[in-house]
Amino acid sequence: MSLNLTALVRLLRPKQWVKNTFVCAGVLFGAQLQNMQLLKAAALTFVAFSLMGSSVYVFNDYLDRESDKQHPTKRNRPLATGAVTPRQGFLAAAVCMGISLVVAYLADVRVLGVVVMYLAINFAYSLRLKHQAVIDVFCIASGFMLRILAGTWGIRIAPSGWLILTGMFITLFLGFAKRRAEWADVSGGHARRRVLSLYSRELLDTFLSITATGTVLSYGLYTLDPATIALHRTDKLIYTLPFVLFGLFRYLFLLHNGNKGENPSADVFTDHQIILCGIAYGGSALWLLNR
Repeated sequence: MSLNLTALVRLLRPKQWVKNTFVCAGVLFGAQLQNMQLLKAAALTFVAFSLMGSSVYVFNDYLDRESDKQHPTKRNRPLATGAVTPRQGFLAAAVCMGISLVVAYLADVRVLGVVVMYLAINFAYSLRLKHQAVIDVFCIASGFMLRILAGTWGIRIAPSGWLILTGMFITLFLGFAKRRAEWADVSGGHARRRVLSLYSRELLDTFLSITATGTVLSYGLYTLDPATIALHRTDKLIYTLPFVLFGLFRYLFLLHNGNKGENPSADVFTDHQIILCGIAYGGSALWLLNR
């Protein structure tokens, strides 16, 4: 079978690479935007996670290819349609994995360790843990947390405890939002994830309330932390909190009224209000942190 490059690129899901911007948290909130060596290390870390993530997607799609055929949208995935053969997919995954490990080592040996941990957790998730309630979402969140860890401790920037806590809450929020959207998706009578039978709408809404509240409180406390104020020489970072609140509320609105949430990366970059909120947050944060 000839190689379908377009389908192969779709299999690797480069659109999902936006998740790896979490590795930039260290240079942004660690006042290191002028440090070219750390910026280079962060860029290499971004590449390493992007390529490793692509290899993980191939493995997960291979395991889910039969169930994906019964799903109204996932049935169009390259392995499910046969546009890419398993052999071609695994070869591409092996290349991505090999390059990722080399690039991670070039960033820092600590980054390499974090990337290997990310790979191990995702293998465990794909093989078994995605069928275990609550643990499944913690596995999803761990991927984001490891990105933050790689972009801070991994490239030798001391991470803020409050910032790590904020990252944990926001990633758990996105993970439970994804499960909430999947639970509510009953169109077409297709087979749903087995783990969804272990959840209820009320339980998922409770988890969302807890994690949204935790995100707001931990981020607010981060901005007011004396260590944060001393590092950035400003106590005005609290003024970015309304953007965080709006982003969370808008996402919850889309989850309940717009049939969104199954694909957080796509949702964030297709909703104009969230995009404008993100630009406003980024602009104000950069100005406050670097004035």
